[in-house]
Amino acid sequence: MKICSRRDKLLWMMIEAGEVADIIKKKGDDAILNDPETRHHFTEEVCDVLMYLNDVLLCYGIMPNEVENVYLEKHKRNMSRW
Repeated sequence: MKICSRRDKLLWMMIEAGEVADIIKKKGDDAILNDPETRHHFTEEVCDVLMYLNDVLLCYGIMPNEVENVYLEKHKRNMSRW
């Protein structure tokens, strides 16, 4: 049995992202902003995406400080584009 299947984690993350998109499509922005039940469901699905993303990063040995540094570099570069 594999301890860490990068491929599977990434695929599960994409499925969860699809569930997030499905809520947006079926319920709409207004429900996410104003209906507590829809908002909770949406937030749960976003958390699933984040958990699988974290799993993918861990599978590749990418630590939080590395993500932070690259994120800040990328953000700075993106902000200079506009």
